[in-house]
Amino acid sequence: MPHVDAHLHVFARVSDDFPRETDGLPPEREEPAEKLLAQMETHGVSQAVLTQIGGSQLAHHAYLKHCLKTYADRFLGIGLVPDDAPSPADHMDRVAEDGGVIGFRLLHIGGPSDFRLPIDIREFATYPIWAHAAKKDYVIWLYPTGSDAQWAPFLMDAFPQVRVVMNHLAVCPDRATFTQDADGRPHIETPMPPRTAYTTLGLHLYENVCVHLSGQYAFSKEAWPYRDLADWHRCLLETFGARRLMWASDFPWILDDPGYGALTRVIDELLPGLTAQERADIMGGTARRFLRFPDIPRA
Repeated sequence: MPHVDAHLHVFARVSDDFPRETDGLPPEREEPAEKLLAQMETHGVSQAVLTQIGGSQLAHHAYLKHCLKTYADRFLGIGLVPDDAPSPADHMDRVAEDGGVIGFRLLHIGGPSDFRLPIDIREFATYPIWAHAAKKDYVIWLYPTGSDAQWAPFLMDAFPQVRVVMNHLAVCPDRATFTQDADGRPHIETPMPPRTAYTTLGLHLYENVCVHLSGQYAFSKEAWPYRDLADWHRCLLETFGARRLMWASDFPWILDDPGYGALTRVIDELLPGLTAQERADIMGGTARRFLRFPDIPRA
């Protein structure tokens, strides 16, 4: 079974062809697709999901779309939707029109501030995005805050056909807990299991929800292989099953510490009792089925 890296980022240095926002990413910095492909080739990873970084406007997606066109058999893409988009549906279709972009990442849901208030999902800030995803079969790449995660089931009930991938161990941290190290890598101060455990574990009831096993470096208080997260990995395995879990590296943040190769082995370290089939599912089978990766042409 080919290995699939189900969540990572690539970006070019800022140019007229490839504009992007530079908050946390200096304009001269680049982490190109070719650098990623070299790591993948070395460590036996065949395909990957490129998640947009560097801005949500249509122009900011130029490098993502370039990579998807250049390496169409290797990559699928996840775009972003601006919070102030006058027509989220039009934006989504324009980002996806050239092929390769299969879904959109949401960092919030936008439900009411008080659970006691009347609930009308049509008033949720991201309702138009979910509704259009249901219409066009786009995937929702979900990384909500802890206070927002409680609203996810309401939209999943309304749109059971929408495929949803919970990012980074289904931890839903509040943005106030985010810091960065000297290399720009995110670090998130959160207890494990996370405070949102009951909410996110309950999402196993929805057959169209999968979870990334990724981002360990950001949550762990230990060095690789992040053994303080082993119990949470086992909990996710027992709750969702291997056919709904996807390994991901979160390249490029892991290149120097612990290295891409070490990340390809982290599942063996944290879930040593996997059967061969369970490991094959987590390391690529789930992503290929759920995200509908194309077959790689034989040489």
